Amino acid sequence: MRCKLVTYGPRAAAVLLALAVAGCAGIGGADSLSYTADRGVENQPYPANYRPELLALLRTYLNDPTGVREAGISEPAQKEVGGRRRYVVCVRFNARGAGGRYVGVKERAGMYIDGRLDRIIEETEDLCKGVAFAAFPEMEKLTR
Repeated sequence: MRCKLVTYGPRAAAVLLALAVAGCAGIGGADSLSYTADRGVENQPYPANYRPELLALLRTYLNDPTGVREAGISEPAQKEVGGRRRYVVCVRFNARGAGGRYVGVKERAGMYIDGRLDRIIEETEDLCKGVAFAAFPEMEKLTR
C-alpha cells in the first residue's frame, strides 16, 4: 500500500498542478463575462435586430414578463463600456416582482458586441443618462 502512495503521489501532484495552472489561465477581468466573442474592435456594427434580441432576453430576465407597464426604449448609441466603444440600448419598464406586485420603474441597458446582444447591465447611471425613451409596446405584450 505504501508503494502505491509513493507511485501515485507524484502523478496526482502533477495532475493537480496542471489543473491549477489551467484554471488560472482562464481567469480574466470583468470583460471575461461575455456571451459573445469580443474581438475588441472599436468599429462596431449597428445592432440591426436590437429589439427582438432584447425582448427575447427580457422574457427570461424578468420574474414575470406579463403585464409590463410603462415600457420605453432608446435608440442604439455608442457608449464607453469597460474602456471600449459599444452600442448600448436603454430600456425602462415597470414589471411585477416575485410576489406579483409591481416593483416600480427600473432602467436597464443592453450592450451589443459585433451587432449582437451580449448582456444586460443593471447599473445604468452613466450609460442611460439623458437618453430619449420611445414607447416600447412590444415589451408590454410579452408572455411567458
